Amino acid sequence: MLRVLAVDDEPPALEETAFLLQADPRVAEVATAVDAARALRSVSDAVEAGAPFDALFLDVRMPGPSGIDLARFVAALADPPSVVFVTAHDDFAVTAFDLRAVDYLLKPLREERLAETIGRLAALHGGTAEPRRVAVELGGRTQLIDIRDIYYAEAQGDYVRLRTADTRHLVRASLGALETQWSGAGFVRIHRSVLVASRHVSELLVEGARMRVRVGGELLMVSRRQHREVRDQLVRGGWREENP
Repeated sequence: MLRVLAVDDEPPALEETAFLLQADPRVAEVATAVDAARALRSVSDAVEAGAPFDALFLDVRMPGPSGIDLARFVAALADPPSVVFVTAHDDFAVTAFDLRAVDYLLKPLREERLAETIGRLAALHGGTAEPRRVAVELGGRTQLIDIRDIYYAEAQGDYVRLRTADTRHLVRASLGALETQWSGAGFVRIHRSVLVASRHVSELLVEGARMRVRVGGELLMVSRRQHREVRDQLVRGGWREENP
């Protein structure tokens, strides 16, 4: 699980970056800073506390020291964090990679692109850990729910609806991005708009050319093109198949 620091002098952009990072279950903690000076203090405090950041997500252009300056400073540390630049400008890419940045992301951030970057960071920092939490909005507040409690995820326009035993949550993400993030957490694509948690599938039912899975008391249709993959993954895992 990753500990990251996001740095941006524009509060709306900083909030957006932090929100998207928190929504990825491979990220355990997100700290923020509005300039390089505060970011340096955060980096130093984290090192002294024995819990250094794994990665910094840096805006390039900021008043005072820039993101490039900050990246040069942390590169001199004994165990430097990885650096990802997040900017609206593409003219610093060469400099960024000269500094061995892990990635260079252009604003506005896209969930799928950010998910790829977090995957690289997770691999660099021994990240084979299974994702554990996902951030959801509830009554104007951000709440973290355990990914193991999610029965299935269903695309709803620009959002995804997460179904648990007793609640439904909307998250601002694409189903494709969640599928990438949750690739090691036992989720199976049963339809172009539905991901199902295999741990919550109790039955696989086949009725002629129709296939359905039972998840938490609901029967969900499996698209025809997904029949073989779903059958292989679920039956191989020991699920019971019924032919009424």
